[in-house]
Amino acid sequence: MRDLDLNVAAWRKSNYSGGGAGTGSDDCVEVADNIPGVVPVRDSKRPYGPALVVPAHAWAEFTASLRPATGTRRNSD
Repeated sequence: MRDLDLNVAAWRKSNYSGGGAGTGSDDCVEVADNIPGVVPVRDSKRPYGPALVVPAHAWAEFTASLRPATGTRRNSD
């Protein structure tokens, strides 16, 4: 695997992440999408800790699997 310089990574949190201390909403991951071919992922509470580097195609498949399928409805029960 090639050496990656994550110092140039543009980290961002999910739009679904909150910001309230003590509410659990500060527990999230950050991703960087400016590194060609890969998506680094890290714990937002440990910005200088390790990062998991995922191939971009695998990240796209993972995030797509989290979205509901088009045309499906949730059960209201």
